[in-house]
Amino acid sequence: MTDVDACNQWRGTLARAAALAFLVLALAGGAAGPAAAAEKVQVTDPYIELRTGPGRGFPVFFVAGREEWIEIVLRHTDWFKVRAANGAEGWVHRAQLETTLTEAGATKAFRDVLLDDYLQRKLELGGAWGQFKGEPMLKVWSAYRFADALSVEGTIGQVQGVFSGTEFWHVNVNVEPWSDRRLSPFFGIGLGKFKNIPNASLVGVYTTKANLANAAIGLRYHIAERFVARLDYSIYTAFVSDIDSAEYKAVTAGIAFFF
Repeated sequence: MTDVDACNQWRGTLARAAALAFLVLALAGGAAGPAAAAEKVQVTDPYIELRTGPGRGFPVFFVAGREEWIEIVLRHTDWFKVRAANGAEGWVHRAQLETTLTEAGATKAFRDVLLDDYLQRKLELGGAWGQFKGEPMLKVWSAYRFADALSVEGTIGQVQGVFSGTEFWHVNVNVEPWSDRRLSPFFGIGLGKFKNIPNASLVGVYTTKANLANAAIGLRYHIAERFVARLDYSIYTAFVSDIDSAEYKAVTAGIAFFF
């Protein structure tokens, strides 16, 4: 392979990764379009009580009867502000709304408050330990969630091998299709830099610097309001020269903190 061919190969890899990242961002922009209309549910109990505020200490001022349609306007903890057919607006507890039916005829379901709060958090900082081609690896990352299912993540890592040490960084676009579930898979792609530093005791070796491509798949588990456990499997491709590349596989487990 000539120098020109190797350069074109690297440019092609970069262009494909950039195109995929652009497509993901475009889809995210489309998904974040106009706000959805208020959801309608149908009362199946004999009646639902509307209160003047989000709590049992507030008085009941209106009652919506069976088979009447009401709109869910907003949520505050386990209390929901709803709008009745005649325009009256009041607060209803989650337990009452869980007996209603959606427009599709299914029983209405609600996410837990803690999971909703987790999805609203944008900034994440995490760390993990694992194996990089059979050698101990430590990495830390910072991420920004710009949609429920999409985030941008920057990672730095270090591997301490028997004969050399490795440092790297990369920036990924992560896709988490089922982010509203406590246990959720994710996928990511990214680009960065790679540096391998041989031990000083070795003779005739030199530091290697390379462009880096990364693809990852993993699982996230929502532990509590601010914490998520994470398991990753990653494939790193380092373009170590104009005519050569090296592939490394890594498995890590760690924890992330939201703020």
